[in-house]
Amino acid sequence: MIRGFFFIIILLILTGCATIDEVYSIRDEVDILNSKLNQIKNENELVKQDIFKSQKEIESRIPNLEKEILRLRNDTSGEIKKLQADLSLRLETIQSELQVLSTGVDEYKQLLKRAPKALESGREDLASRTKILEEREKSIEEKSRAFDSRISSLEERIKVIEDRSKWFEDYLKAMDARIKGLGENIKEIQGRINNDISRKASDTKVVAGKMDELYKDAYDAFQKGDLEKAKQRFELFLKQYPNTELSDNAQFWIGETFYLKKDYEKAIIEYEKVLVKYPGSDKAPAALLKQGLAFLELGDKTNGKNILRRVIRNYPNSEQAEIAKKRLEVIK
Repeated sequence: MIRGFFFIIILLILTGCATIDEVYSIRDEVDILNSKLNQIKNENELVKQDIFKSQKEIESRIPNLEKEILRLRNDTSGEIKKLQADLSLRLETIQSELQVLSTGVDEYKQLLKRAPKALESGREDLASRTKILEEREKSIEEKSRAFDSRISSLEERIKVIEDRSKWFEDYLKAMDARIKGLGENIKEIQGRINNDISRKASDTKVVAGKMDELYKDAYDAFQKGDLEKAKQRFELFLKQYPNTELSDNAQFWIGETFYLKKDYEKAIIEYEKVLVKYPGSDKAPAALLKQGLAFLELGDKTNGKNILRRVIRNYPNSEQAEIAKKRLEVIK
């Protein structure tokens, strides 16, 4: 650039087209343009570095974000993918604008190589283009801040998703524990039923035989899943034998048939009959527990939790109390 300038000076002096002062004036203008050009190049390099840094930071974050998103089990994956696509699109836009900036700088270089006669018009054009570059740089800075804000928002969403995922995992663990407890409870119930049949067969042979046969017929239907037949047989049993040692059991199983049919309101009523008619029954803790669970199934958490607390308070050493404690722990 300097050699070209001296060559132009000598050429202008020899041809008589310009005085020394004019030549130096031209040189000053060229220096100013060179200074602005260097400034623009430096700013351009800074913008490139910022964009490259932002791009690398985004690219380094995206794999971790994608890995987290893939393991989530809810409908938020679509929204995160949309955000990632938006980030990628905005990054491509910045890269496109950066290319435009580079093209503008190249044009300015070509402008400076023209004859001195073009300096005046070039100076005006340079001022106009410089203003455009400043506006674009400002736009890039605003978009960069918007990227930071979007990334921050995305990180907050990921944290919410991770919290929900942890809650879901804890809930699954609680459900596993509940299922395990119910399985043990079913085994215990089956054992008690078998014990009930053998332990409570102390009436006279004729009456005991008929009573046991009717009870066994009802229970067999219950085990086979014929809930309606089981309910009818247990109701017939209570009609014929309302105050025997198996009567409280029959009343409890009637409640169970409604519970398994998800008719929770009737199940609550039948369990209440166990508590009212047979308060000292060994089925009372189970009836009270199942009554609380039925309220929870109906969405009545207030009554459900209160009844589970009654189980713990009234039967603290029972297995039903342990089940009630575990159930209360997972109720939100």
